[in-house]
Amino acid sequence: MTEPIFDLGPQAAVVARLARGVRAEHLSAPTPCPDLAVRHLLGHLLGLSVAFRDAARKNLGATTDTRPDTTVPDVGPGWREELPRVLDGLAEAWRDPAAWTGMTRAGGVDLPGDVAGAVVADELVIHGWDLALATGQAYEPDPAALRAAYGFLRAAAGQNPEQGAGIFGPVVPVPEHAPLLDRAVGLSGRNPNWRPRP
Repeated sequence: MTEPIFDLGPQAAVVARLARGVRAEHLSAPTPCPDLAVRHLLGHLLGLSVAFRDAARKNLGATTDTRPDTTVPDVGPGWREELPRVLDGLAEAWRDPAAWTGMTRAGGVDLPGDVAGAVVADELVIHGWDLALATGQAYEPDPAALRAAYGFLRAAAGQNPEQGAGIFGPVVPVPEHAPLLDRAVGLSGRNPNWRPRP
């Protein structure tokens, strides 16, 4: 376990705030995620929030069995109301201590509850960064979620992350004195200096 049990609510609220700042013209804009426009990133956030909500509840089935790379996600017309609601449900589900114990499943992968909690923290932190940069918004992740995301990514990269092995793509080297968010972003296979083209 990379981080003790903590409340995912503050980071879910950060992502919901960013989603509220998305304008219609942003939906087709590029993101730091290769091949994903903002609309696809929002669709991914919606899908993963449902999947990890159900993973916390140990409600295993279609939502927790679907691999994230099987389709390109997208959003429907009601996403502005649906995403904040699902993010609230995600945070509430992970407030149950039972969510962090035993085994569960997400993305078709069986994993311990505490590891799943670290994974969802990583998803919310890194995709929050993606969304903020793609839409020109300020971003300050929740510190507890950021620590959990960094710990998960560091463990996934192994003892020698500078060798380039990352769970989501080759690690982008970032100086050890850089802010923790930049180091987490680098471990996720993203360049902390990414900016949308003018």
